[in-house]
Amino acid sequence: MRPTSASSIDQLVTSEPGVLGGTAVFVGTRVPFTTFIEYLEAGQTVDEFVSDFPGVTRAQAVAALEAVRLMVEGRASAA
Repeated sequence: MRPTSASSIDQLVTSEPGVLGGTAVFVGTRVPFTTFIEYLEAGQTVDEFVSDFPGVTRAQAVAALEAVRLMVEGRASAA
């Protein structure tokens, strides 16, 4: 599950009004993407996150990070 473009984030993270009030969550879960970022900011690993949130696979988490990286790189090169 490796993203090939920034638009791939839509296949990994979604936001719907009926799910946690529109909070961005991993597709097929109720796990907020921001919770994942907060784990990383706190120095925790991807493996610790997926252990605490088994509804998200390691492949999903890594692919979401890669998609965000691609988005940031695309914006930086466009500037």
